Parts: sequence; structure tokens; C-alpha cells
Amino acid sequence: MLRFLLENPRWVFGGFLLTFCSSFGQTFFISLSAGDIRQEFGLSHGAWGALYMLATIGSALSLPKFGQIVDKRSVQSVSLLTIPVLAVAAAAMAFAQNVAMLLLAIYLLRLFGQGMMTHIALTAMGRWFSAQRGKAVSLVVLGQNAGEALFPLAFVSGAAILGWRNAWLAGAALLVLLALPAVAGLLAVERAPRSSDPRPKQEGGRDWTRAEVLRDGAFYLLLLGVLAPPFIGTVVFFHQIYLAELRGWPVGLIATAFPVMAVLTASFALISGQLIDRYSAVSLLPSFLLPLGLACLVIAFVPDRWAVFAFMALLGMSWGFSSTLFGAVWPEIYGIRHLGAIRSSIVAVMVLATALGPGLTGALIDLGVSYPAQIAVMGLYCLVVSGVLLVASRRIRTRLALATTGG
Repeated sequence: MLRFLLENPRWVFGGFLLTFCSSFGQTFFISLSAGDIRQEFGLSHGAWGALYMLATIGSALSLPKFGQIVDKRSVQSVSLLTIPVLAVAAAAMAFAQNVAMLLLAIYLLRLFGQGMMTHIALTAMGRWFSAQRGKAVSLVVLGQNAGEALFPLAFVSGAAILGWRNAWLAGAALLVLLALPAVAGLLAVERAPRSSDPRPKQEGGRDWTRAEVLRDGAFYLLLLGVLAPPFIGTVVFFHQIYLAELRGWPVGLIATAFPVMAVLTASFALISGQLIDRYSAVSLLPSFLLPLGLACLVIAFVPDRWAVFAFMALLGMSWGFSSTLFGAVWPEIYGIRHLGAIRSSIVAVMVLATALGPGLTGALIDLGVSYPAQIAVMGLYCLVVSGVLLVASRRIRTRLALATTGG
């Protein structure tokens, strides 16, 4: 891993910075201002949640159109467009005076932060690396983990001194003055394949278009697994206070387990990168949901406090595994020529799942459906889909082998 990093520093650090700065559009960062926003704009919890869901759905619907630009222009040029717009969105949060402007600001943050910044980074790694794609993706996705570790404390401290609006303005300045020139410099040169690059364990036969992918039955089997981690994670975190009340846990208990999740997410992102390069991403597809399925069953049936830490540990394993796997599996199966268009559609569906999850489960709670029972069903879903992915991965490997040999 160290040798790989020393041989490819500019591309890895450039991608790392993109995922790091995607934090400005992530839920964990935006929610730091939720209390101030609800107070200043007179929004109830339900109204704030509905506004956030509307902005997120809008970004998910827009991403396939914006995301395909990565196939037509260089990574640097797309970054030079995306980062300034993200900075404008952060500044719009600072100057928003009505709900309409607030909605627009959040829409832009979600689209160009969570959506495009991550999309650019992972598409670039998928295109620039082949046999070492797992290592590249595993290092780049750590940028988001670093953002989760550093930005909350920095923002809260800044807001305490400057006010929450000026803290957003400082974030916009950080993007323009530091992130923009750094990313532009690091990604000024596109990485080209080298003769010294090792051969990949699994090679696709051709480059699929997005239209062809959407007609591929195997694609929808893969989506059954891809959507589970973001959906389940968002649901559990969104209703964490309600779960604590049901179990009689202290309200802050779940928060104390987040460092466990963060450490294991980062660790398994790196571990999965090594495994992908050794065995191929397709071969590892059936395994990434198993820890998540077990995590759901633990939190659903165990009322003891240790269940929280077990859940976070298992969730971290699955999230770390999937964060690297999802960056490597698509170019492995469908090629790299139209990777931007293909990935943007996948990310859009994932974002849509995170938007709908809390509302759907909340409605079921209002109808009297047990929340622990809902989580148990999610756990069983993960186990069943792991079996589906086992069958799908075998078929995909056979298809790739035939395509490679011309059979």
C-alpha cells in the first residue's frame, strides 16, 4: 500500500481531497446547523425533514444529467466547475433569508457535495487504475472518514465564535482558497496506464453504455445489495433517539459508539481494497452485506447496552467494505468509457434511498409497526440478498470470462 501511494501521490491525494470536501454536502455536516435553521426559519422537525428530503430527492434526480460530464471532460476541468458551485452553495447557506433560498442552497450542497465531489473522485479512480483499483478507491474514500472526524468539531467551534452563518461562509472561503487550487494542481495531469502496472484479476470484455446497463438484469440484482447499506444506516441514525427511548438507553449512548464505527469503517475500507486487488470485486460481492445483516439482528433483538457497540462495529465493517467495493465493481463489470454516466445513475438511486428511508420507516412507526421488527426485517433482507449476490457474482464472472476469451 505504501509503495502504491508513493508511486501515485498526486492522483490519490487529489481524490482524497475531493471526498474530504464532499463533507459540505453530507447529512452529518448540514445537520450541525439544523437547530439554528429551525429556530430562525420557524420550521418544525417535520417541516425541516420534509424540506431536506425534497432537496435530496431533487439532487438525486439531477445527478444522472450532471454526472455524465465526467465522461466528456477531464477530471480537473470538472473539479474546477464543481468546487466553485459547492462554495456558492455554502455561501448561500450563510445568506439565506427565506425557505426558498434555503431549499436551493441545500439542493446545491447535496448535488455538488455529496453527489458530484464523491462521484468525480471514484469515477477517476475507476478509470485510472485497473489491477490496483481497490487500493486507490480504499485510500480515496478515507477522505470522507477524515471529514467526519474533523469537520464537526471545527464547525461547532467556528459557529460558537462567529455564528453559524459565518461558519458556512468560512467553509465557502476554504473551498475556494485552499481546496480549489490544491485539487487543480494535483489533478492537472490525467493518469495513464503504465507498463509496470500489474494485470487485473478480472477484466471486462467491453465498455457498456448506460442504456445497455439499464437493460442488464444482473445490474438490478446488484442494486438489491448496493442500496442496503445507505438505506439501513440512514434509517437507524435518523431514528436513533426513538430507538434509545424504546430500549431505555441514555440518549447519548449511541453517539458514544460512533468512534467504534469510524475506526472499523476506515480499517475495512483499506482491507477490502487489498482483497479486491487480490480476488476481484465481483468475487467479493456476496460477503459485504453479512456483517450488516448480523448488525441489524443484534440491535433488533438484544436490549442490552453492548448491542449498540456491536451494531456500530458490524456496521463499520460493512460500510468500509462497501465503500471501496462500490468504487471498484462497476468499472470491473461494465468498463470505463461510460463510467461517469453509469455511476451517476447508481449514486442517484443510492441518494434517493437515503431520502426515502426515514420517511417510509417513520410512516410505519406511526401505523404501529414495531421499529425493532422493521430492523430485524432489514437484517433478514441482507442475508437473503447475500445469497442472491452469490448467484449473480458467479454468472457475472462467467460472462466476463467469456467476453475476455471471445466466447
